[in-house]
Amino acid sequence: MNTIEAIILGIVQGLTEFLPVSSSGHLVMAQSLMGVAPDGGIVFEVALHVATLVAILLYYFKRVSSLTVGAFTGDADSWRYIGKLALATLPAIVIALTLKSFIENQFNAPAVAGAMLLITGCIVWTTRYTITKGDALEPTWTHALIIGCAQAVAILPGITRSGTTLAVGMALGMAPLAAAEFSFLMGVIAMAGAAVLLLPEISAASPEMIANIWVGGAAALISGLAALVIFVWLLKSQRFHIFAWYAWAAGTAFLIWLGVS
Repeated sequence: MNTIEAIILGIVQGLTEFLPVSSSGHLVMAQSLMGVAPDGGIVFEVALHVATLVAILLYYFKRVSSLTVGAFTGDADSWRYIGKLALATLPAIVIALTLKSFIENQFNAPAVAGAMLLITGCIVWTTRYTITKGDALEPTWTHALIIGCAQAVAILPGITRSGTTLAVGMALGMAPLAAAEFSFLMGVIAMAGAAVLLLPEISAASPEMIANIWVGGAAALISGLAALVIFVWLLKSQRFHIFAWYAWAAGTAFLIWLGVS
């Protein structure tokens, strides 16, 4: 993988991490279409996810700062919200630790990403019917765990994390922007955890891979911030469900390409 390819993959990651079309699935498809595979395997992908984590922290800086200050000052509301974020993260941690080899194998099977995108389309389409019905500003403890289970399923390439957790949150009665905030802040913990688990592999990466991680990460950060702005605009304009058509088209086209190539 050269520098240009790392930048392209970084842009793909940044745009698709927040738009409901599955960043992991698009990375698998992009690598397959470009005929490249990062030397560090899943390490490069996790590094790009960390870059989009930084984008979340920047976009939600005021909210993150408020929660941080609240935690240090003993604010009950802040601790309750942080507790729900932590609870929602547990299912993904359990799945990542117990099924690590299985998950990594799915990233090496491009057809899985294409097939899962078809499911992603169905998940995103449900938001057409729930986007105006919820008004809760945060989930209950039970609902937080359910949203966390949705995030765990989205570990599979092709299943959108942002779209799945948002769709489930709204189906459980959350207001769209509140569901989006909870989804993205929950993702911070999951992404940070994945990075910690892979620290030994990252530290052992070659200088070339480290360089690719930096340039790819920068591209992911910039494109990720742009995607966050688009994501929130789509929620406010109640057009979020239109990405279902893209997911169906992309998944179908990729599967056809795999079949004829």
